[in-house]
Amino acid sequence: MKKRLLALGTGSLILTSLLIGVGVVQSEPKEVLTEPTIDSKFWKQWGDGQAEVAGYDLTFTRYGQARQGTAITIFVTENFSNKKRVKADAGNPENDTFPVMKLNLIQDFRTGVYDYNMMTSSFVSLAEVNKRGAGLATKVSFSSQEWCGHVYHQMMFDKDAVRYQSHSYFDGEADASGKHKYPDNGIAEDALFHWARGFAAPALKAGETKTISSLRSLEVARLFHTPVEWEKIILSRSAKTEKIKVPAGEFDVETYTAVVGDTIAKQRTWTFKVESVEPHRIVQWSNSLGHKASLLASKRMKYWELNRNGGEKMLEKIGLKARPKRHP
Repeated sequence: MKKRLLALGTGSLILTSLLIGVGVVQSEPKEVLTEPTIDSKFWKQWGDGQAEVAGYDLTFTRYGQARQGTAITIFVTENFSNKKRVKADAGNPENDTFPVMKLNLIQDFRTGVYDYNMMTSSFVSLAEVNKRGAGLATKVSFSSQEWCGHVYHQMMFDKDAVRYQSHSYFDGEADASGKHKYPDNGIAEDALFHWARGFAAPALKAGETKTISSLRSLEVARLFHTPVEWEKIILSRSAKTEKIKVPAGEFDVETYTAVVGDTIAKQRTWTFKVESVEPHRIVQWSNSLGHKASLLASKRMKYWELNRNGGEKMLEKIGLKARPKRHP
């Protein structure tokens, strides 16, 4: 697949030599945003029409205190409509659709008398689209519900700009829409879960580090009431593996690290402990904002077919239990 070149901003062009009367202009070396490997081996694992559903023991710091809760990740491939930026129904014209890896990240925790329920949906392209290479975000949406109210924010990534719409119950944040610039070297912070598993650019070799640009996470923007902006991000992959224990068992993992910006909560760091063998599940993740999640269990399933009474028994397969009644 084609590889995307990262722009070097305002780097000046230097005239270095003349050959046969024609000026040869040499610029600074340009870094390559290496695409993930989307091949027959990938589709054998992810083209079976099922989703990978995983449960996590979650610690989430909110209002200065650590809260206990649960997280669920749902990874599944879908056919996506470029025009509508939603899952494409059968019959959509082929020239409008492309494959994506979808992640639904659900995080639930209590804050005193009331619950927080948050969900981030991130869609990463598995083929070139809108003149951008495979492995880049094409849509990210975020919603948060708690007893004060709810918010919703979405971003659509086009060729040259990122369109957004947001709605909130907070004064001054009620309704907004517009566009963000989209640099050649830009990724979405909300696609880091994809990146750590090898689904999103840039693909790193063991021991490699790369510095590019990242569009601030919608979750971070919401919880800190800060604008969505582009920030510097330093991505690293460990040179060696290590063994760790989580409720799901003992795993040989690689460590993927992302150090993001310095303008919100000073500088935040994401750390992903990723299974070193297929399917490269995220065994544990944490960040410097005080959040941590450890794998309980995972299962490939067609969860959308398990919505009848009794389907909740499958929660045991991902290490969770059905919610008990909350009244006497």
